[in-house]
Amino acid sequence: MTIKEHKVVHEAHNVKALKAPQHFYNSQPGKGYVTDMQHYQEMYQQSINEPEKFFDKMAKEYLHWDAPYTKVQSGSLNNGDVAWFLNGKLNASYNCVDRHAFANPDKPALIYEADDESDNKIITFGELLRKVSQIAGVLKSWGVKKGDTVAIYLPMIPEAVIAMLAVARIGAIHSVVFAGFSAGSLKDRVVDANSKVVITCDEGKRGGKTINTKKIVDEGLNGVDLVSRILVFQRTGTEGIPMKAGRDYWWHEEAAKQRTYLPPVSCDAEDPLFLLYTSGSTGSPKGVVHTTGGYLLGAALTTRYVFDIHPEDVLFTAGDVGWITGHTYALYGPLTLGTASIIFESTPAYPDYGRYWRIIQRHKATHFYVAPTALRLIKRVGEAEIAKYDTSSLRVLGSVGEPISPDLWEWYHEKVGNKNCVICDTMWQTESGSHLIAPLAGAVPTKPGSATVPFFGINACIIDPVTGVELEGNDVEGVLAVKSPWPSMARSVWNHHDRYMDTYLKPYPGHYFTGDGAGRDHDGYYWIRGRVDDVVNVSGHRLSTSEIEASISNHENVSEAAVVGIPDELTGQTVVAYVSLKDGYLQNNATEGD
Repeated sequence: MTIKEHKVVHEAHNVKALKAPQHFYNSQPGKGYVTDMQHYQEMYQQSINEPEKFFDKMAKEYLHWDAPYTKVQSGSLNNGDVAWFLNGKLNASYNCVDRHAFANPDKPALIYEADDESDNKIITFGELLRKVSQIAGVLKSWGVKKGDTVAIYLPMIPEAVIAMLAVARIGAIHSVVFAGFSAGSLKDRVVDANSKVVITCDEGKRGGKTINTKKIVDEGLNGVDLVSRILVFQRTGTEGIPMKAGRDYWWHEEAAKQRTYLPPVSCDAEDPLFLLYTSGSTGSPKGVVHTTGGYLLGAALTTRYVFDIHPEDVLFTAGDVGWITGHTYALYGPLTLGTASIIFESTPAYPDYGRYWRIIQRHKATHFYVAPTALRLIKRVGEAEIAKYDTSSLRVLGSVGEPISPDLWEWYHEKVGNKNCVICDTMWQTESGSHLIAPLAGAVPTKPGSATVPFFGINACIIDPVTGVELEGNDVEGVLAVKSPWPSMARSVWNHHDRYMDTYLKPYPGHYFTGDGAGRDHDGYYWIRGRVDDVVNVSGHRLSTSEIEASISNHENVSEAAVVGIPDELTGQTVVAYVSLKDGYLQNNATEGD
């Protein structure tokens, strides 16, 4: 075999591109937004060659502006000063809630699937507007103003979404901390973001178990004088929850004091909308900064075009708002479009492995978006449950968080989708804000194992990691980068712009470095290989080996610790720690049990 005949992305030659099943087209509420591959190519080329013209049209179509922007885009990847929709004014809460509440107040906005199914409820856009306004009023009465940060430590319940939108409504910046994180992790993020207000709940419910959420918050904030107010939602109503006088206040009591409509604060397009902390290879978590205009547009466009979402659809994103998936595809994407979003508090196994499919049947969900980890779990122990339920309402099945293997892709397509749904394998990350590489449902043929093609405005390329030179043409392999700015890209790392530059923009000057290896096959489709830095991907979530090592090493009896990621059939990767104890503690059973 000659060098020219050598197949670099070899697995791509063993699969055929699949067109969307006829059921997908038959079940569309209306005409598809992108009709075929040629239509995609035309739109994509315009987004790359004429980005200002393309995104100017999209921004005016999909977002409500209080004041028009004067320039579509400025800055460069080289300088790290990218900005979009300069001088434009808007409010994220208004775009997600008010305009839909005014037009159709009784339309479902949030469909709450509680841990206990007897607690399920639906919140309409009209109700959501009232609830968001009241909590925004509470925050305003406490002196929270534009540019302040508010930490949110809540499980996946409607109040988490309400809190986020309330913060955005007054122009403040929300910093959601995943409610599964430890007290120490919460403290680190509250202190780094300088959050004077924390929103939490008395207890959480997950998988039939009760979590002492407020207790974790109290432990994490012990000695943190920075925090002056904590708003506590009564999730369980358990008596005896410790409440510190002058600092802790009940959500329902404070909300009742406020009016049911508070006008939104007009924000600059480049004002930060939120911080979201993500693991980095250097150890301490990074507060990734996303701005209002660009992020909101990216969320709306990818939800619309990748998933082919229509206003009548119901999107079930089985992700938590503690991660970027929940931010973009459980909240900002669907709500900006006025589409109902399912908020799922529980696990796929509670009370049984039929939970996902009951949710889909009950609410006639049209779109299901989940991590491969959950699919692997169901494939292993819960496959028989799928056939018990009517999932015929589905037309798009999404995968998120890690590459989905071809065999799991095929299983997803056959067992969950009955070969009637489009599979959207989506590659993106916290820093990108929205999808980077993903098929447009119904327009782009799919391949099992491939994330397929770049989204609009994503000028993707493959770089040789040794020479730093871009690899031209197809059937090449290297690291994945992006050659030009896109609206939803993160603008900085909170208080550490140098870290932002060093991590993303300096490794390959003039490019945004994703940190992932990738191949581009003979058809121009992208195949994601995984991380090329010291970050492991567990259950679709990025964890820093350095951060884990530092946490273990903080134990009084630990001398040294080294952490690596190894393959795992269920979670994709799992963490293995090699720990050296201090002399004299080798026989300490208490330490071994920690």
